[in-house]
Amino acid sequence: MQDMDLLGPFVRLLDDVAVPAAVRALEAGGSIRPIWQVIVDSGYLDALVGEDRGGAGLALGEIAPLVEALGAHALPLPVADTMVARALLAEAGIAAPAGPIVLVSSLAQPVPGALLADHALVDTGMVVVLSPIAALDPQPTGVHGSVSAKLSGVPQGPSLARPAGGLRAVAAVLRAALIAGATARLTEMSAAYANERVQFGKPIGRQQALQQMLAVMAEDMIACRIAARMGASHGIAVPVHLAASAKITTSIAASRVAGSAHAVHGAIGISEEYDLQLLTRRLHEWRLAEGSEGYWSGLLGKARLDSAAPTVDWVRAEVFG
Repeated sequence: MQDMDLLGPFVRLLDDVAVPAAVRALEAGGSIRPIWQVIVDSGYLDALVGEDRGGAGLALGEIAPLVEALGAHALPLPVADTMVARALLAEAGIAAPAGPIVLVSSLAQPVPGALLADHALVDTGMVVVLSPIAALDPQPTGVHGSVSAKLSGVPQGPSLARPAGGLRAVAAVLRAALIAGATARLTEMSAAYANERVQFGKPIGRQQALQQMLAVMAEDMIACRIAARMGASHGIAVPVHLAASAKITTSIAASRVAGSAHAVHGAIGISEEYDLQLLTRRLHEWRLAEGSEGYWSGLLGKARLDSAAPTVDWVRAEVFG
């Protein structure tokens, strides 16, 4: 299937339902049902489910552009998590619940989208458990506009086998793809604003300092896209070192792109009425989810030091293999 055959209709769907006003309504505690029902009816939630089980039978790499589109719209609903969860449940022969599902790789960290979810797929380290979110006592983080939640307790429900690498690796790749989409949208917004905003008789985009800033943002945007898609290239059973590479690259870029976008926009970028902060707040949230660049750099560095192979050979085999 060509990318645009899959991506085009999905982007148009998001353009209709995931408008900034709808995102703000979700952040304010509004009902998810109108948006969620449209996504359910579209059939995209079963994109990763095998054809023999009623899905589209696509690979994670094939839906990576869809996850990027979700990031570009700053949609806080756990749509990508639900796609992966439904595929894992179908493979295990467990009926998927109708509502949103979040992937929980650890109860030690806030989980993006958990306040909007009905269920959680929780990695206990031995098995994966499908639990009602209410059983995990979701608590808001207190961060403005965030729908992440701190979870606790013991998950209750049917269990299934863990994918290779557990849920953290695949969840990290999803966050990387969301970051890639958001950085692309921020780069577009910043370039457009720089060409429209006139100061001292000319667009600010003609200033060399801003041109340099926008050029670096564009480099980061492409690096994020490449890293996220490489991370998704092996399917749901993501190799840990490939997940590390994707998350390190995108998490480092997330902070830099958010800062540059605000620098280009100035004071208007942080205003409640302007859409920029919807994306930059989400970027910082996704950067920390499943471990920041510091966590994954430590993991990758230790793996390298534990190997006797030459560095180039090790990187080829473990990161790009």
